[in-house]
Amino acid sequence: MSDDPARRPGYHHGSLRAALTATALDLLDEGGVAHVSVREAARRAGVSAGAPFRHFADRDALLTAVAGRILEDFGEWQRAALADARPDRPAMWTFGHAFVRYAARHPHRFELLRTTVYTADPAPEIREGMRAIERQVTDLIAAGQNAGTLRAGDPQLVILAAHALVYGLSQMVVDGFLPAEHAGELAEQVLDTFGKGIGQA
Repeated sequence: MSDDPARRPGYHHGSLRAALTATALDLLDEGGVAHVSVREAARRAGVSAGAPFRHFADRDALLTAVAGRILEDFGEWQRAALADARPDRPAMWTFGHAFVRYAARHPHRFELLRTTVYTADPAPEIREGMRAIERQVTDLIAAGQNAGTLRAGDPQLVILAAHALVYGLSQMVVDGFLPAEHAGELAEQVLDTFGKGIGQA
């Protein structure tokens, strides 16, 4: 059987790397990190078991590509949330609320980000995606401080405090300690409770 992806019946994506990444993301959503394998991604993409290794050195490299795709999706999710933000809430409140809702909706993606992004040495392939989100948050902090809706001070400390809050809340939801079906409501209540202490003047 030919290894040419263009001639395989299950392959309709135009780019093998992108197709494998998308397929691996589907596997992740279905069953978590342990459910993702190079062989199964190749099978579902309609290519031979060896074809993925033209683009990914190993399973970890494939998972890193998936993490990069998740960061892109998360950025789009946040932009949509900010575009539809409540006028009575600061932009950082909206960002934090959307953060928790994304984790609740995609717990397996949060699981992968926990081990690829929230680490001392993220892979170079995902650092640009991380920087893009960091720039987005930094801009929101600066805008909030200029508008007087966020406390004046070192923006990095505000980011750290807000990040710790929503990351911890998300982890509690993903772990099942808090009900995922009420994640949005819980995030709203927590952000309202701690908003003044963390951000608002």
